[in-house]
Amino acid sequence: MNNQFIPVILAGGKGERFWPLSRQDRPKQFLCLDGSSRSLLQSTADRLLTLGGGWDHLWVITSSQISEGVREQLPDLPSANLLIELQGRDTAAAVAWASLEIKKRYGEEAVIGFFPADHWIADQEVFAYTLSAATQLATSTQAIVTLGIKPTFPSTGYGYIEQGEKIGSFNNLPAYHVNRFTEKPDRETAENFLSTGRFSWNSGMFVFRAGVVLEELRTHAPEIITPLEQSVPDIYPQLPKKSIDYALMEKTSLAYVLPVEFGWDDLGDWNAIERLLKKDDHPNVELATHVGLDTQGAIVYASNPDDVIVTIGLEDVVIVRDRNATLIVKKDRTQEIKQVLKTLQSDPRFTDLL
Repeated sequence: MNNQFIPVILAGGKGERFWPLSRQDRPKQFLCLDGSSRSLLQSTADRLLTLGGGWDHLWVITSSQISEGVREQLPDLPSANLLIELQGRDTAAAVAWASLEIKKRYGEEAVIGFFPADHWIADQEVFAYTLSAATQLATSTQAIVTLGIKPTFPSTGYGYIEQGEKIGSFNNLPAYHVNRFTEKPDRETAENFLSTGRFSWNSGMFVFRAGVVLEELRTHAPEIITPLEQSVPDIYPQLPKKSIDYALMEKTSLAYVLPVEFGWDDLGDWNAIERLLKKDDHPNVELATHVGLDTQGAIVYASNPDDVIVTIGLEDVVIVRDRNATLIVKKDRTQEIKQVLKTLQSDPRFTDLL
Protein backbone atom coordinates (compact mmCIF):
# COMPACT_ATOMS: atom_id res chain seq x y z
CA MET A 1 0.00 0.00 0.00
CA ASN A 2 1.15 3.54 -0.77
CA ASN A 3 3.32 5.24 1.85
CA GLN A 4 0.89 8.15 1.73
CA PHE A 5 -1.64 5.96 3.55
CA ILE A 6 -1.50 6.93 7.22
CA PRO A 7 -3.32 4.58 9.64
CA VAL A 8 -4.45 6.03 12.97
CA ILE A 9 -5.46 3.86 15.92
CA LEU A 10 -8.19 5.26 18.15
CA ALA A 11 -7.07 3.99 21.56
CA GLY A 12 -8.80 6.19 24.10
CA GLY A 13 -11.75 3.98 25.06
CA LYS A 14 -12.37 2.46 28.47
CA GLY A 15 -14.06 -0.83 27.60
CA GLU A 16 -16.17 -0.74 30.74
CA ARG A 17 -18.35 -3.69 29.69
CA PHE A 18 -15.29 -5.93 30.16
CA TRP A 19 -15.06 -5.08 33.85
CA PRO A 20 -13.62 -6.41 36.14
CA LEU A 21 -10.83 -7.45 33.76
CA SER A 22 -10.86 -3.98 32.19
CA ARG A 23 -9.91 -1.31 34.75
CA GLN A 24 -8.77 2.30 34.63
CA ASP A 25 -5.12 1.23 34.61
CA ARG A 26 -5.77 -1.65 32.18
CA PRO A 27 -8.47 -0.75 29.65
CA LYS A 28 -9.88 -3.23 27.16
CA GLN A 29 -7.38 -2.43 24.41
CA PHE A 30 -4.54 -3.65 26.66
CA LEU A 31 -6.17 -7.06 27.14
CA CYS A 32 -5.59 -10.33 25.29
CA LEU A 33 -9.11 -11.56 24.60
CA ASP A 34 -8.89 -13.73 21.49
CA GLY A 35 -6.70 -16.49 22.87
CA SER A 36 -3.45 -14.97 21.53
CA SER A 37 -0.54 -13.47 23.45
CA ARG A 38 -1.01 -10.04 21.84
CA SER A 39 -3.29 -7.38 23.26
CA LEU A 40 -6.07 -5.89 21.15
CA LEU A 41 -3.99 -2.73 20.68
CA GLN A 42 -0.90 -4.70 19.67
CA SER A 43 -2.91 -6.86 17.28
CA THR A 44 -4.40 -3.74 15.67
CA ALA A 45 -0.92 -2.26 15.22
CA ASP A 46 0.35 -5.56 13.78
CA ARG A 47 -2.41 -5.52 11.15
CA LEU A 48 -1.79 -1.95 10.13
CA LEU A 49 2.00 -2.28 10.00
CA THR A 50 1.67 -4.92 7.30
CA LEU A 51 0.15 -2.33 4.97
CA GLY A 52 3.62 -1.07 4.09
CA GLY A 53 4.26 2.20 5.88
CA GLY A 54 5.97 0.84 8.98
CA TRP A 55 6.16 2.52 12.38
CA ASP A 56 6.97 5.95 10.91
CA HIS A 57 3.52 6.08 9.31
CA LEU A 58 1.48 4.59 12.15
CA TRP A 59 -0.24 7.03 14.54
CA VAL A 60 -2.11 6.50 17.79
CA ILE A 61 -4.41 8.87 19.66
CA THR A 62 -5.19 8.09 23.28
CA SER A 63 -5.98 9.66 26.65
CA SER A 64 -3.48 11.02 29.14
CA GLN A 65 -4.62 8.42 31.71
CA ILE A 66 -3.32 5.48 29.67
CA SER A 67 -0.64 7.07 27.46
CA GLU A 68 2.19 5.43 29.40
CA GLY A 69 0.51 2.08 28.95
CA VAL A 70 0.30 2.70 25.19
CA ARG A 71 4.03 3.45 25.12
CA GLU A 72 4.73 0.20 26.97
CA GLN A 73 2.52 -1.77 24.61
CA LEU A 74 3.96 -0.16 21.46
CA PRO A 75 7.59 0.69 22.31
CA ASP A 76 8.55 1.17 18.63
CA LEU A 77 5.93 3.85 18.01
CA PRO A 78 7.66 7.22 17.41
CA SER A 79 6.79 9.67 20.19
CA ALA A 80 5.81 12.27 17.58
CA ASN A 81 3.13 9.86 16.31
CA LEU A 82 1.38 9.54 19.69
CA LEU A 83 -1.30 12.17 20.26
CA ILE A 84 -2.38 12.45 23.89
CA GLU A 85 -5.77 13.92 24.76
CA LEU A 86 -5.83 15.87 28.01
CA GLN A 87 -9.46 14.81 28.30
CA GLY A 88 -11.39 12.43 26.08
CA ARG A 89 -13.94 14.24 23.91
CA ASP A 90 -15.19 11.29 21.82
CA THR A 91 -14.24 10.41 18.26
CA ALA A 92 -15.10 13.64 16.42
CA ALA A 93 -12.44 15.62 18.28
CA ALA A 94 -9.94 12.76 17.98
CA VAL A 95 -10.44 12.45 14.21
CA ALA A 96 -10.27 16.21 13.73
CA TRP A 97 -7.06 16.66 15.72
CA ALA A 98 -5.25 13.70 14.17
CA SER A 99 -6.28 14.83 10.67
CA LEU A 100 -4.93 18.30 11.33
CA GLU A 101 -1.58 16.99 12.55
CA ILE A 102 -1.22 14.56 9.65
CA LYS A 103 -2.05 17.29 7.15
CA LYS A 104 0.74 19.43 8.63
CA ARG A 105 3.27 16.62 8.12
CA TYR A 106 2.12 15.01 4.88
CA GLY A 107 -0.14 17.53 3.16
CA GLU A 108 -3.81 17.60 2.25
CA GLU A 109 -3.57 14.68 -0.19
CA ALA A 110 -2.47 12.20 2.46
CA VAL A 111 -4.98 9.35 2.80
CA ILE A 112 -5.83 8.66 6.44
CA GLY A 113 -7.49 5.58 7.88
CA PHE A 114 -9.01 5.51 11.37
CA PHE A 115 -9.27 2.21 13.24
CA PRO A 116 -10.58 1.47 16.75
CA ALA A 117 -8.03 -0.32 18.92
CA ASP A 118 -10.42 -3.02 20.13
CA HIS A 119 -11.57 -4.77 16.96
CA TRP A 120 -10.95 -8.38 15.99
CA ILE A 121 -10.25 -9.13 12.31
CA ALA A 122 -10.17 -12.72 11.05
CA ASP A 123 -8.65 -12.41 7.57
CA GLN A 124 -5.69 -10.04 7.29
CA GLU A 125 -5.32 -10.55 3.55
CA VAL A 126 -8.92 -9.57 2.80
CA PHE A 127 -8.62 -6.68 5.27
CA ALA A 128 -5.59 -5.30 3.40
CA TYR A 129 -7.31 -5.83 0.02
CA THR A 130 -10.35 -3.92 1.31
CA LEU A 131 -8.25 -1.01 2.53
CA SER A 132 -6.55 -0.81 -0.84
CA ALA A 133 -10.01 -0.46 -2.41
CA ALA A 134 -11.02 2.20 0.12
CA THR A 135 -7.81 4.11 -0.59
CA GLN A 136 -8.49 3.99 -4.32
CA LEU A 137 -11.96 5.43 -3.76
CA ALA A 138 -10.71 8.14 -1.38
CA THR A 139 -7.94 9.10 -3.81
CA SER A 140 -10.09 9.22 -6.93
CA THR A 141 -12.94 11.37 -5.60
CA GLN A 142 -14.06 13.64 -2.78
CA ALA A 143 -15.06 10.81 -0.50
CA ILE A 144 -15.30 9.90 3.16
CA VAL A 145 -15.27 6.11 2.97
CA THR A 146 -16.64 3.90 5.72
CA LEU A 147 -16.24 0.14 5.87
CA GLY A 148 -19.59 -1.58 6.28
CA ILE A 149 -19.61 -5.10 7.69
CA LYS A 150 -22.03 -7.55 6.09
CA PRO A 151 -24.45 -8.49 8.92
CA THR A 152 -24.57 -12.11 10.03
CA PHE A 153 -27.48 -11.70 12.45
CA PRO A 154 -30.00 -8.94 13.36
CA SER A 155 -27.83 -7.25 15.99
CA THR A 156 -29.38 -4.55 18.16
CA GLY A 157 -25.95 -3.54 19.47
CA TYR A 158 -24.49 -2.13 16.25
CA GLY A 159 -25.28 0.91 14.17
CA TYR A 160 -26.34 0.33 10.55
CA ILE A 161 -25.50 1.94 7.20
CA GLU A 162 -27.97 1.89 4.31
CA GLN A 163 -26.34 1.80 0.90
CA GLY A 164 -27.75 3.96 -1.86
CA GLU A 165 -26.65 4.35 -5.46
CA LYS A 166 -23.71 2.26 -6.63
CA ILE A 167 -20.92 4.58 -7.79
CA GLY A 168 -18.43 2.02 -9.10
CA SER A 169 -16.10 -0.79 -8.09
CA PHE A 170 -12.63 -0.61 -6.57
CA ASN A 171 -10.46 -3.73 -6.39
CA ASN A 172 -13.62 -5.45 -7.63
CA LEU A 173 -15.47 -4.35 -4.50
CA PRO A 174 -18.69 -2.38 -5.12
CA ALA A 175 -18.93 1.06 -3.53
CA TYR A 176 -22.16 2.88 -2.73
CA HIS A 177 -23.25 6.32 -1.69
CA VAL A 178 -24.56 6.27 1.88
CA ASN A 179 -28.30 6.82 2.16
CA ARG A 180 -28.41 7.04 5.94
CA PHE A 181 -26.89 5.97 9.22
CA THR A 182 -29.11 4.41 11.88
CA GLU A 183 -28.17 4.04 15.53
CA LYS A 184 -28.71 0.76 17.38
CA PRO A 185 -32.19 -0.41 16.26
CA ASP A 186 -34.70 -2.66 17.99
CA ARG A 187 -34.91 -6.31 17.00
CA GLU A 188 -37.77 -5.93 14.51
CA THR A 189 -36.04 -3.04 12.74
CA ALA A 190 -32.76 -4.95 12.59
CA GLU A 191 -34.54 -7.94 11.04
CA ASN A 192 -36.14 -5.68 8.45
CA PHE A 193 -32.75 -4.17 7.62
CA LEU A 194 -31.25 -7.60 6.98
CA SER A 195 -34.16 -8.67 4.78
CA THR A 196 -33.51 -5.82 2.33
CA GLY A 197 -29.86 -6.70 1.72
CA ARG A 198 -29.03 -2.98 1.63
CA PHE A 199 -27.66 -2.53 5.14
CA SER A 200 -24.23 -3.02 6.68
CA TRP A 201 -23.05 -2.81 10.26
CA ASN A 202 -21.20 0.42 10.98
CA SER A 203 -17.65 -0.71 11.76
CA GLY A 204 -16.35 2.68 12.89
CA MET A 205 -13.47 2.43 10.38
CA PHE A 206 -13.01 5.36 7.98
CA VAL A 207 -10.70 6.28 5.10
CA PHE A 208 -10.37 9.74 3.49
CA ARG A 209 -7.94 12.39 2.32
CA ALA A 210 -6.88 14.87 4.99
CA GLY A 211 -8.03 17.90 3.04
CA VAL A 212 -11.44 16.42 2.29
CA VAL A 213 -12.34 15.56 5.87
CA LEU A 214 -11.04 18.87 7.23
CA GLU A 215 -13.14 20.84 4.76
CA GLU A 216 -16.23 18.79 5.64
CA LEU A 217 -15.56 19.34 9.35
CA ARG A 218 -15.36 23.09 8.72
CA THR A 219 -18.78 22.88 7.05
CA HIS A 220 -20.58 20.53 9.44
CA ALA A 221 -18.64 20.70 12.74
CA PRO A 222 -17.03 24.15 12.99
CA GLU A 223 -17.49 24.07 16.76
CA ILE A 224 -14.86 21.31 16.83
CA ILE A 225 -12.44 22.05 14.01
CA THR A 226 -12.21 25.84 14.33
CA PRO A 227 -10.91 25.87 17.94
CA LEU A 228 -8.48 23.05 17.09
CA GLU A 229 -7.04 24.99 14.17
CA GLN A 230 -6.39 27.88 16.54
CA SER A 231 -5.06 26.08 19.63
CA VAL A 232 -5.00 22.41 20.54
CA PRO A 233 -3.65 21.95 24.10
CA ASP A 234 -5.64 24.67 25.83
CA ILE A 235 -8.94 24.21 24.04
CA TYR A 236 -9.19 20.43 23.78
CA PRO A 237 -10.96 19.73 27.11
CA GLN A 238 -13.57 22.37 26.21
CA LEU A 239 -14.54 20.84 22.86
CA PRO A 240 -18.03 19.35 22.45
CA LYS A 241 -18.16 15.64 23.19
CA LYS A 242 -19.52 14.16 19.96
CA SER A 243 -18.98 11.01 17.93
CA ILE A 244 -17.69 11.34 14.38
CA ASP A 245 -20.92 9.70 13.20
CA TYR A 246 -23.08 12.37 14.81
CA ALA A 247 -20.81 15.34 14.12
CA LEU A 248 -20.01 14.54 10.50
CA MET A 249 -21.03 11.23 8.92
CA GLU A 250 -24.78 11.75 9.36
CA LYS A 251 -24.50 15.22 7.77
CA THR A 252 -21.98 15.02 4.94
CA SER A 253 -22.99 14.28 1.34
CA LEU A 254 -19.57 12.72 0.72
CA ALA A 255 -20.16 9.52 2.71
CA TYR A 256 -19.58 6.27 0.81
CA VAL A 257 -19.67 2.68 2.03
CA LEU A 258 -17.76 -0.41 1.00
CA PRO A 259 -19.69 -3.50 2.18
CA VAL A 260 -16.96 -5.91 3.22
CA GLU A 261 -16.43 -9.41 4.61
CA PHE A 262 -13.18 -10.17 6.41
CA GLY A 263 -14.44 -11.63 9.68
CA TRP A 264 -15.04 -8.86 12.21
CA ASP A 265 -16.11 -8.30 15.78
CA ASP A 266 -15.98 -5.11 17.81
CA LEU A 267 -15.55 -7.06 21.09
CA GLY A 268 -18.12 -4.89 22.80
CA ASP A 269 -18.74 -7.04 25.88
CA TRP A 270 -18.09 -10.48 27.37
CA ASN A 271 -20.41 -12.19 24.88
CA ALA A 272 -17.84 -11.49 22.17
CA ILE A 273 -15.56 -14.09 23.77
CA GLU A 274 -18.15 -16.74 22.98
CA ARG A 275 -18.41 -15.62 19.35
CA LEU A 276 -14.63 -15.92 18.99
CA LEU A 277 -13.79 -19.00 21.05
CA LYS A 278 -16.90 -21.20 21.33
CA LYS A 279 -16.34 -24.80 20.26
CA ASP A 280 -19.26 -26.86 19.01
CA ASP A 281 -18.27 -29.87 21.08
CA HIS A 282 -18.08 -28.01 24.40
CA PRO A 283 -21.00 -26.56 26.36
CA ASN A 284 -19.04 -23.59 27.78
CA VAL A 285 -16.25 -21.16 26.97
CA GLU A 286 -13.60 -21.62 29.65
CA LEU A 287 -10.63 -19.32 30.18
CA ALA A 288 -10.18 -20.59 33.72
CA THR A 289 -9.94 -23.77 35.73
CA HIS A 290 -13.64 -24.57 35.75
CA VAL A 291 -15.44 -27.52 37.28
CA GLY A 292 -19.05 -27.48 36.21
CA LEU A 293 -22.02 -29.69 36.99
CA ASP A 294 -25.08 -29.28 34.74
CA THR A 295 -23.67 -25.96 33.50
CA GLN A 296 -23.99 -24.91 29.87
CA GLY A 297 -23.75 -21.76 27.77
CA ALA A 298 -21.42 -20.19 30.35
CA ILE A 299 -18.42 -17.93 29.79
CA VAL A 300 -15.92 -18.49 32.60
CA TYR A 301 -12.76 -16.41 33.05
CA ALA A 302 -10.15 -16.15 35.80
CA SER A 303 -6.99 -14.08 35.57
CA ASN A 304 -5.23 -16.18 38.21
CA PRO A 305 -4.60 -19.73 36.93
CA ASP A 306 -4.63 -21.01 40.52
CA ASP A 307 -8.22 -19.89 41.05
CA VAL A 308 -10.83 -22.62 40.58
CA ILE A 309 -14.40 -21.70 39.62
CA VAL A 310 -17.07 -24.30 40.44
CA THR A 311 -20.58 -24.03 39.04
CA ILE A 312 -23.72 -26.12 39.52
CA GLY A 313 -26.89 -25.90 37.45
CA LEU A 314 -26.09 -22.63 35.68
CA GLU A 315 -27.05 -21.62 32.16
CA ASP A 316 -26.17 -18.65 29.93
CA VAL A 317 -24.09 -16.73 32.47
CA VAL A 318 -20.79 -14.89 32.49
CA ILE A 319 -18.47 -15.45 35.46
CA VAL A 320 -15.28 -13.39 35.71
CA ARG A 321 -12.77 -13.41 38.54
CA ASP A 322 -9.97 -10.83 38.47
CA ARG A 323 -7.88 -9.63 41.38
CA ASN A 324 -10.28 -8.38 44.07
CA ALA A 325 -13.56 -8.57 42.14
CA THR A 326 -15.93 -11.21 40.83
CA LEU A 327 -18.64 -10.60 38.24
CA ILE A 328 -21.61 -12.92 37.73
CA VAL A 329 -24.14 -11.78 35.15
CA LYS A 330 -26.67 -13.28 32.75
CA LYS A 331 -25.38 -13.13 29.21
CA ASP A 332 -28.33 -11.07 28.01
CA ARG A 333 -27.61 -8.33 30.57
CA THR A 334 -23.91 -7.66 30.06
CA GLN A 335 -24.70 -4.24 28.60
CA GLU A 336 -25.76 -3.21 32.12
CA ILE A 337 -22.26 -3.58 33.57
CA LYS A 338 -21.74 0.14 32.91
CA GLN A 339 -24.68 0.94 35.19
CA VAL A 340 -23.14 -1.07 38.03
CA LEU A 341 -19.85 0.74 37.52
CA LYS A 342 -21.59 4.06 38.08
CA THR A 343 -22.67 2.75 41.49
CA LEU A 344 -19.14 1.65 42.30
CA GLN A 345 -17.74 4.99 41.15
CA SER A 346 -20.05 6.89 43.50
CA ASP A 347 -18.92 4.97 46.59
CA PRO A 348 -15.39 5.61 47.94
CA ARG A 349 -15.29 2.09 49.40
CA PHE A 350 -14.95 0.68 45.89
CA THR A 351 -12.21 2.90 44.49
CA ASP A 352 -9.79 0.00 44.16
CA LEU A 353 -12.29 -1.93 42.05
CA LEU A 354 -12.23 0.60 39.22
